[in-house]
Amino acid sequence: MSKDERFDIVIIGAGPNGMTTAAYLAKCGLSVCVLEERTECGGACETQEPIPGVRIYPHAMLMYASPAPGFDQLELHKYGFRMSWWPGYGVNEEAASLACTDGWRPISMQDKMGWAKLGGLLGGPPFTKELMRATFWCPPHPAEVEVTDDNVPYMQVYKQRQPDMYTHELREMTMLDLLDEHCETEHFKAAMAFAAWASGAAGHWEGVAIPAALCVQLLTLPNTGQNSIPRGGLHGYFHAIHRAAVHKGAVVRTCCPVDEILIEDGRAVGVRLRETAAPGGRTIWANKAVIAAIDVHQAFLKMVGPRHLDPGFMQKIKDISLKNQTLYVSVFHTKTQLRLKPQWARDDRLSGPNKQPFLGIYPCDSREIYYENVADVDGRKGQPTVPPERAMWFQAPPQNFDPTDCQANYPPARGYISQAYEMAVTSPDYHQEGEDAPDKYKPAMDAYMRKAYGQMLDGLDDDNVIHHWSATGRDVEFRNSGIIGGTWCGSRHDEDQLWTNRPIPELARYRTPIEGLYHAHQTSGHPGGLCLMAIPYNLMHILIEDGIAEPGDWWYASPWYIPQQGKISAQRG
Repeated sequence: MSKDERFDIVIIGAGPNGMTTAAYLAKCGLSVCVLEERTECGGACETQEPIPGVRIYPHAMLMYASPAPGFDQLELHKYGFRMSWWPGYGVNEEAASLACTDGWRPISMQDKMGWAKLGGLLGGPPFTKELMRATFWCPPHPAEVEVTDDNVPYMQVYKQRQPDMYTHELREMTMLDLLDEHCETEHFKAAMAFAAWASGAAGHWEGVAIPAALCVQLLTLPNTGQNSIPRGGLHGYFHAIHRAAVHKGAVVRTCCPVDEILIEDGRAVGVRLRETAAPGGRTIWANKAVIAAIDVHQAFLKMVGPRHLDPGFMQKIKDISLKNQTLYVSVFHTKTQLRLKPQWARDDRLSGPNKQPFLGIYPCDSREIYYENVADVDGRKGQPTVPPERAMWFQAPPQNFDPTDCQANYPPARGYISQAYEMAVTSPDYHQEGEDAPDKYKPAMDAYMRKAYGQMLDGLDDDNVIHHWSATGRDVEFRNSGIIGGTWCGSRHDEDQLWTNRPIPELARYRTPIEGLYHAHQTSGHPGGLCLMAIPYNLMHILIEDGIAEPGDWWYASPWYIPQQGKISAQRG
């Protein structure tokens, strides 16, 4: 094999964004090389085996991409993609109550109808799908286009399909403001706000009311209240994308960390691998473009560097806020099955070996508890100060409803696996406190989480727990350098870092100050993380504008997309 190679496109990072982009471009007939520093691809869509025979999803667990154009454009069903539906946290006609600290509390009809209205559900599934696509699956407007109520995509949808929701204030509101207008009970409002916060778009941030609400709506199939999960988990979903990319001709290389993005005459022309890469310090040239599907800080501060970038731009990159909660994940291996305490136990569908209930998020008694937890995390304290009985956490065991998952058939004779109890927490700032800071806090966090879970679960005593595995934000970053501090959504999803401001205005259309260099990562691209398949679809519009890609008749652009002046339109026909 020659020392240097040449492709049309070089993509750095083989997570879901990088691999989906590769599948799109390979389908356009381009030669594509994807470089991954780890031994496996998939990014946050990975599987871990912390206990022999026990596989878990420590990061991405649920599917948010139900309306994504990529499913049919890339024909993922041909590559093994299958969806399972399972009873979950959705709000539908049959949903009667939510779990709170004292047991189940009712969901009123006004709660249900108000929630349905603000999520577009009253207009039926096509309306819901349209609203979600308008919010997430559309590239931000060009810089020369002033953003107004009349051209924000989701505002256009409301204006056309649900005009009574269309007001100027809608674009400026918080999700809690919306809930106050349309819903009734405090525990319902608090639960929805926390679900949004745990999805990366907090219920109390101004200017993100609709994106925050739809983050929660995306967890469920519209009008059914059923959660969607790929067969085989999120890794199964990624494997389908991986197979699609390779089948269409993409070359995927693991153990290939990139040391430098090569710039000649102001244009990205390739990459140089680190000397520690599997092939050694090889140069891989790019005829058309380099796409950085990695953390924006690594891409610009390390791989491009200050000699190619304006100091003001470099400072803006340094200032991008990654201040966000991380998930502290717990998995319990127990002698006997964990049981809900009587006031929360219900639903016979979830009984049997290794079955455990999916209850969603609790406690959700009031926004007072919501704000307590938010303040604790945003304050970046080393340890939570909220009492364990008021700590907000959620349970997401998708293996209960996926027969292809290893855990679904874990032998009861070897004990019981309870996965995964998650809590949105701060993580110690190890950059200031030292690399071992998370390890110092971990025993205390484990004890804290057991107390929190013990409010609702029986069986967490030492005599019953064989093994308790947990993961901090630092553990996550150690395994996957693109998930900075363990924050899965990348940069914050508040108004200052969304849409035409994500992560900064100069990068909002996925282009960079370097010609031929694009970015496609949750830290930098609209709309962020959450396994949406949105960034690659949105990026394709820009690559078509720039003459990089020429798709066939299978391509269709977002109806709300606005081409940049003087560029090729990504619209067909």
